[in-house]
Amino acid sequence: MEITSEQVKLLRDRTGAGMMDCKKALTESGGNMEKAVEYLRKKGAATAEKRADRTTNQGVVEAYIHAGGRIGAMVELNCETDFVAKTDDFKLLARDIAMQIAAMNPHYTAREDVPKEIEEKELDIYRTQARNEKKPELVVDRIATGRLEKFFQDVCLLEQTFIKDSGKTIKDIILDTTSKTGEKITIRRFERFHLGENHA
Repeated sequence: MEITSEQVKLLRDRTGAGMMDCKKALTESGGNMEKAVEYLRKKGAATAEKRADRTTNQGVVEAYIHAGGRIGAMVELNCETDFVAKTDDFKLLARDIAMQIAAMNPHYTAREDVPKEIEEKELDIYRTQARNEKKPELVVDRIATGRLEKFFQDVCLLEQTFIKDSGKTIKDIILDTTSKTGEKITIRRFERFHLGENHA
């Protein structure tokens, strides 16, 4: 199948991937744009896995203050080089993540950060809820595990649905920028402020 330069350009505009990568993705997916986007995202994810042991000690601290000045957030987003830290793609990512924190109030960066006792406590609550709903004992654990997944998606920043694109998570948008910049990107820490609230 003939892949046109217009298709390649369109895919490049959508993903920011290189021309050759876009052409290969379109060829592999038979010219299907959505499948090509998915192919590139998976490739970005695979490339990010290879970079997992690289150090990230460059980056930016980005702040976002919500309209009215009652809610604000700060995030430290790290990458491997100062060059990438200065790119528009990286700065936009940091801005989007700070905005996400202000809007969605995550408590942890990743599910691995959730203390085991909190995870166990949540599971216990969901098991009790399922029993109170008269669910058969055989499915109580399965229901509780499903609700725990939803809990992770609510409280863990990387697993939250991105407020600007409901088809992606925060982890997805980081992987998208990783595939554009060619560098490992990590969220080092974040803080959310709400006027009048005490911080632990």
